[in-house]
Amino acid sequence: MNDSTRSATQAVPGQVTVEGQAKPVQATIQSQAKPVIKVAKRPSHTRSRVLMMVYIVFVMLPIYWLLNMSFQTNSEILGELTFWPQDFTLENYANIFSDANWYMGYVNSITYVLMNMLISIMVALPAAYAFSRYQFIGDKHLFFWLLTNLMAPPAVFLLPYFQLYYTVGLFDTHIAVALAHCLFNIPLAVWILEGFMSSVPKEIDETAFIDGYSFPKFFVKIFIPMIRSGIGVTLFFLFMFSWVELLLARTLTSTNAQPIASVMTRTSTASGIDWGTLAAAGVLTILPGIVVVYFVRNHIAKGFALGRT
Repeated sequence: MNDSTRSATQAVPGQVTVEGQAKPVQATIQSQAKPVIKVAKRPSHTRSRVLMMVYIVFVMLPIYWLLNMSFQTNSEILGELTFWPQDFTLENYANIFSDANWYMGYVNSITYVLMNMLISIMVALPAAYAFSRYQFIGDKHLFFWLLTNLMAPPAVFLLPYFQLYYTVGLFDTHIAVALAHCLFNIPLAVWILEGFMSSVPKEIDETAFIDGYSFPKFFVKIFIPMIRSGIGVTLFFLFMFSWVELLLARTLTSTNAQPIASVMTRTSTASGIDWGTLAAAGVLTILPGIVVVYFVRNHIAKGFALGRT
């Protein structure tokens, strides 16, 4: 090999010779290095928070406005727009608690709502258990027929109920409204409870019977505690329908069992509508629903996750 060949093949300091070609050491190290992965930044939560704030304001604004009106006089309500009471007064609430027509409306409503919840849950529990545990001829058709009652508006049954109750002497009684609401609440309760009961294994029933439990004892002490979340959800929906329903409650009552919703629609007098008292009545109408939701809130959360709701 001559001198020119040696000089051509001689490695230059700082380079590595591979197959007769010199490559820089620094370039080789960079080529072997792993590529840098850029981590994308998480999207900002500002937009989500703004949308949530807008939604909360949108939902709470009517409730705040109703509360604001309940502490105002009629002249202030009908006057210029105010975001808080300029002349704070409790006279509207005093009118409700001092007038028997107003506070008895709340008593009547709570009375027939509690009666309806008790009747509906007592009938729906064994019925839902039968649908979830036994198979019989026409069970699917009967279950579907129960649900069809929820599809019909209350006005369809208004005239038959009125004539029947007036004939048998149940008109203008609490039990009349409670029984009328059962037409819609019992199918709803059966539908919800059947979903919860079907999720309980049948082996629990068989084990309890082997251990010597009678059916009533097993049903009360073992089975019902296992579906207490479903019962809480069911009671919530029963209360919600019966409390806000107006058409049947107003038509089937006159004076003795008149509900608060019916009283609120008759506030117009010769001097006009008493807006302040009407707003105070609206605030007091919301309170029972808040109390019910507070006591069954844990069961509602579990029920929405486990049952048909």
